[in-house]
Amino acid sequence: MMEAILKRQQSDDKQTLGTLEVFDKGRKVFECKTLELDWQNNKRRESCIPVGVYNVVTRTSAKYGLHYHVTNVPARSFILIHHGNYNKDILGCILVGSAHIDINGDGYKDVTNSRNTLKKLLKASPNGFTLTIQ
Repeated sequence: MMEAILKRQQSDDKQTLGTLEVFDKGRKVFECKTLELDWQNNKRRESCIPVGVYNVVTRTSAKYGLHYHVTNVPARSFILIHHGNYNKDILGCILVGSAHIDINGDGYKDVTNSRNTLKKLLKASPNGFTLTIQ
């Protein structure tokens, strides 16, 4: 199984910015930016998930199409990696994009090009991966 590392780099009162790197047998095959909620003690629908190691599998839904499901998250369910641009698009999930830019002028950085970035991630790792969040 492929491996991915999410490095959380900056957090404020609303959100956490990071970088996701995906590796196949130790070789980096994909990299993108991430957007999560800030840490609120793993509170459902209000917090990013705890640092740790998780199994990530593909999933399909009417709302997000093909995306990822982060499994075995303590005290949480249906943590997804899906498309979206703003912190208001997140209820505990992880958004992916190509850059961190304040798109809507609210003073918080968003992720850009999210749908296309998710498609590229799914192409790079179509069967999911082991995710380490640092």
